[in-house]
Amino acid sequence: MKFGVVIFPGSNCDQDLIHVVRDVMKQEVVELWHKDHSLKGCDFVLLPGGFSYGDYLRSGAIARLSPIMQEVMEFADKGGFVFGICNGFQILTESKLLPGALLHNTNHQFICKNVNIRCETDETIITSKFRIGESAVVPIAHGEGNYYCDAETLQSLKDNNQILFRYCDANGNVTTESNPNGALENIAGICNKGRNVFGMMPHPERASEDNLGNTDGKKIFQSIVNTVMA
Repeated sequence: MKFGVVIFPGSNCDQDLIHVVRDVMKQEVVELWHKDHSLKGCDFVLLPGGFSYGDYLRSGAIARLSPIMQEVMEFADKGGFVFGICNGFQILTESKLLPGALLHNTNHQFICKNVNIRCETDETIITSKFRIGESAVVPIAHGEGNYYCDAETLQSLKDNNQILFRYCDANGNVTTESNPNGALENIAGICNKGRNVFGMMPHPERASEDNLGNTDGKKIFQSIVNTVMA
């Protein structure tokens, strides 16, 4: 399986993501520059975290206009797999590949810490190794991670089982206190109706190795590889 990691000016998690997919998961990876007009035959596209274009305007708003994103949108429309993490999630909402928007954290501060997230569905390629209700510890690092959508969209997300993860406490309880950024109903990640485009604010690539003291995030990459290779 061939993975492509898109790199924008301001991406700062691209090499972390490449390392995990290539060196930890032993998969082929290619770098895709934001000005490229080809996905180079990739089977799975990853949009990393960071501060694309300095987060001027809204986070992800300028990156959405990059030449490579036209390729990514066409790829996704044909059923290709796309996964955005943190800033990548923001870019996917700006591109309308995922519904809703990521707003400023309610405390108006950049937050960088470990959080607990609970798996809400096992019916996607990135959650297939999880049990519904299973929790994991994964870091966040963002200033605009407050997921928002209107009531109609929220109901659609629920009806179609599109909510991937919710912020929770250490016991798996979804509470106001466990919500780090004010996200609507503690939403930490979602997918599209076609279940081929995924976005989440926490960084699983930062929790995928014993050397980092946490491998909870690795299960997401194991889900992808095991499902596709099965």
